[in-house]
Amino acid sequence: MDNQVETENYKVEKFSPWAGYIEDHELIERIKDSDFAKRQIDEGRDYCYFLDKKYYTSNTENNEYVCMAYTLNEPSNLERASVMDIVVEENEVYNIHRISVLRDGVLIDKIPDMKVKVLDSENQSSGGILSSNKKINITIKDLRLYDILILEDSRVKAFTDRDFLRKEFSKYVWVSPDNYWAYGSFRFTFINDREQTIAYKKTFFRDENGNVLEPEINYLQKGEKFVFEEKNYINPVDANREIFPYIDFATDTNWKDLSNYIAPIYEEIFNKAFLPEYAPNLVEKLEAISDLDEKIQFAIEYVQNNIYYIFNADEMNGHKPQEPAITYENKQGDCKAKSVLLKVILDYIGVDSSIVLVNFHTDFYIKYYLPSLLTFNHVIVKINHKGEEYFIDATIRDEFGLLENRGFIYFMHYLEVKPNQELKERKSYKFPYYCIDEKVDFNVQDTTGKLVLTTVYKGNRANAMRRYFKNTNKREVVDSWNNFLFYSLNYSGDRNGTDIRNIFKDASIDIVSDDKQLNEFKIQYKSTIENPYYTDPKNNRFLMYFDRNVVKASARDYMHKDLPFWHNFDREKYEINLYTDQKIDTEEKYTAQESTIKNPYFDFTSRKKITKNGASVFIEYNPLTNLEIPQSEFENFRTNHHTVADSNFGLGIDIIEPGLMNRLKFSFKKKFK
Repeated sequence: MDNQVETENYKVEKFSPWAGYIEDHELIERIKDSDFAKRQIDEGRDYCYFLDKKYYTSNTENNEYVCMAYTLNEPSNLERASVMDIVVEENEVYNIHRISVLRDGVLIDKIPDMKVKVLDSENQSSGGILSSNKKINITIKDLRLYDILILEDSRVKAFTDRDFLRKEFSKYVWVSPDNYWAYGSFRFTFINDREQTIAYKKTFFRDENGNVLEPEINYLQKGEKFVFEEKNYINPVDANREIFPYIDFATDTNWKDLSNYIAPIYEEIFNKAFLPEYAPNLVEKLEAISDLDEKIQFAIEYVQNNIYYIFNADEMNGHKPQEPAITYENKQGDCKAKSVLLKVILDYIGVDSSIVLVNFHTDFYIKYYLPSLLTFNHVIVKINHKGEEYFIDATIRDEFGLLENRGFIYFMHYLEVKPNQELKERKSYKFPYYCIDEKVDFNVQDTTGKLVLTTVYKGNRANAMRRYFKNTNKREVVDSWNNFLFYSLNYSGDRNGTDIRNIFKDASIDIVSDDKQLNEFKIQYKSTIENPYYTDPKNNRFLMYFDRNVVKASARDYMHKDLPFWHNFDREKYEINLYTDQKIDTEEKYTAQESTIKNPYFDFTSRKKITKNGASVFIEYNPLTNLEIPQSEFENFRTNHHTVADSNFGLGIDIIEPGLMNRLKFSFKKKFK
């Protein structure tokens, strides 16, 4: 075997003692080409002869074992099998028991042909979670098309002293397999060797007609096991429109007991030391600020920007929060440490706050999961101020604004770290401000158009746009706006393929103002456009400005059967003014068309002001956001968005060409339209 010195991250050993040893002849006996297997292979589907997966949990370790044999009939599958990456947590060991191929009826050991590298595996997720693990890279030489690959391995996670939650509580989610594969034999076994009872909940399983069954909850005592087994199996789930069936295994408990378990741990940390004792300089700065709202802003931005965020996501629930004095002194900590420090500062200035546990990535599923602290992977701070609830992620940087002007975090479920708490659902939300407020002025004289866009961004939009302008080359920013306007003005319809820099002459974009208390970021774009009219194939001229950002394509196209539509749109306002020195058709249907939409989830208005030489449209979109739309109400919601898309997301004006014949032609067209 060609590999580096064996490390603690992986081992090569003959078998897993608790899972038992399988003789070679037993493996060969299980690899039989049944009628089902031949049919799948003839159809070009990759085929797994057997998959035997076992998950063992005790109060000292978790162990996941897999033994499987599958075809390498597709080049892409061969490539994936030849190079494998396995990511392990700290103190987790990957055990390689068997790597073999069955080739022309002969079993060949491939462990001598493998090369193993252990690499650092670090990346920053979109949720602000740094995952610092080890990646075990395995390459196997001389795998061939039509080989049958046999893999047998296990992953062992032994608990350390700081894994106190994992010692006390178990959490595992089994998800039904990818429906790309066909399985001759599929078996999953969960073995409970813990002192505590394990509950398991079967969710999104379906009857023979495809209807979702009611969740089913059962229990495993110490020494008991659960087995899920199928023969000649293809997962029937419609992957694009249905949730894969899954089984949630968790230590049997309830949310109130869990909150009572975790709250004293945090309370002890809060009271370790008094803020002025270890942060006198910070306290001095706080005392110098007289306005409470400004103090809150200072506290949040101090922790976000001055305390470096560093932590391993997989240990998130594995150890106690760091003491705030240590976090302040070292100027670094994980999400728990940063949140605890922020809460201690807020306590000092007399602001009511609490720590809350969340999981942004699995937020939808939390209401279906069994109660478990291991469901959560992130910690944020909840602030109660002036009768409103605010949620602050202390790990995010470059956010600004007084509390009511800061960015909004979208999620629904959380557990507050206080005694006697139940799982809570966050309220739906209406923005008190416009996230985007844009004015478009397009004035055409003779053959030249002057275009000016003035845009005010607020909240999340302001934070994002501020970062974008800070980190992006100015020429690239201008090109981005030019490209957007190329489609908004419908130039893609009559001059596609033209260099946009030759269309938008002297284009510029500037930051007009940046108010970090209001969290308002204002910019202005200007350009000159020769040949400003869109001309159709019949040489009719138009001025058009349709902002496709107003059209919510995700709402119009949504088709999922199980997932309710998650409504998280911003509040928006647009004023579009198109003026020319030519006469326009003031009665044209889409020029004059207005709309008013009112449903429980958003209000939309489009109002017009028309003159003989131009028109204006005033658009407002006011959503009720941060909620799931019930399927019974979704089609009406979708229909309303189709209405927005029916020429109500901008403005178009038709030019009446000068000359007697053109006016007669226009009158004739209007009369018989």
